[in-house]
Amino acid sequence: MEKILIVGPSWVGDMVMSQGLYIELKKQYPDSQIDVLAPAWCKAILERMPQVDQALEMPLGHRQFDLKTRYQMGKRLRSSNYTQAYVLPNSAKSALIPFFAKIPQRVGWKGEMRFGLLNDIRTNKKSFQYMLERYVALAHSKSAMTGSGCLGELKNLPYPALSLQAETQQAAMKQFELTEKRPILGLCPGAEFGPAKRWPEGHFARVASEMISKGYQVWLFGSAKDREVTSAIIEQVAPENQQHCYNLAGSTSLVQAVDLIGACKTVVSNDSGLMHVAAAVGCNVVAVYGSSSPKYTPPLTDKLAILNTDIECRPCFERTCPKQHLKCLQELMPEKVIEAITKLDALVVG
Repeated sequence: MEKILIVGPSWVGDMVMSQGLYIELKKQYPDSQIDVLAPAWCKAILERMPQVDQALEMPLGHRQFDLKTRYQMGKRLRSSNYTQAYVLPNSAKSALIPFFAKIPQRVGWKGEMRFGLLNDIRTNKKSFQYMLERYVALAHSKSAMTGSGCLGELKNLPYPALSLQAETQQAAMKQFELTEKRPILGLCPGAEFGPAKRWPEGHFARVASEMISKGYQVWLFGSAKDREVTSAIIEQVAPENQQHCYNLAGSTSLVQAVDLIGACKTVVSNDSGLMHVAAAVGCNVVAVYGSSSPKYTPPLTDKLAILNTDIECRPCFERTCPKQHLKCLQELMPEKVIEAITKLDALVVG
């Protein structure tokens, strides 16, 4: 039996997309054990991936090197007798633990100073446009992954699919006094990367107001850092309609957010980790792009509308607008998002 260790990514969206690799590995090795080494917060995501047997907590933060701790953890893992390791981050430090664990096959893309740490290094990353492709390609031999189009079309690759648990979903709804009496529109107005990814709060508020008038309720998701923005959105909704808005940012755990997003009919999101969660739990997704581009990490779902403006300076991939006008976001009007929601609803009904 193959025993596989994955060194997972450190961001929510990347972790969701990495499920494509686990699905592909299970196809090749149906009886394999797949364990994922990742930050503690990832456990909530990994527990919703049926391909993952165990989530191992990475004791170090994203930027911590700490060679001694990495050596000690690798040494402890030797007794697990892993046969393969897949290192998804690009850093040299991320490859140290599988090396110290003496795992025979250690696979990953060429990154910073990893020769020797990895013994199956892939150098043709640019042959694959999408992150999902890059993850899935690692499950196949190096020789099979040469030449363009060797994986086929993106739509034929294994999309992430996080499982939902009705019991914990209902418990979360009870805790936050939520019901499904109205169809649910989820809003994810945060973006950890920076303000150049954040659609204006006034635009979100306009969408919320319009959809409430159409019979929806609105649930707002995010971290504690997003609470100020979600509160400002609700404040811009007419007072008589604020009763249909529920500010969940900073109040839910990540696993509760997964379950509650799974109850939404449609989710409108910036390019963020929660956007990928919404896609993976089966919602309609309206993805709003500012400084970034869907050409690398689009939401992986067929129930999707991707919206962006076509001004010449985007995508710039900057955290803050270099021109200080944020026109790529300001000029993406709420009416376009409302139209996209309506079209996706019609497709579902049809």
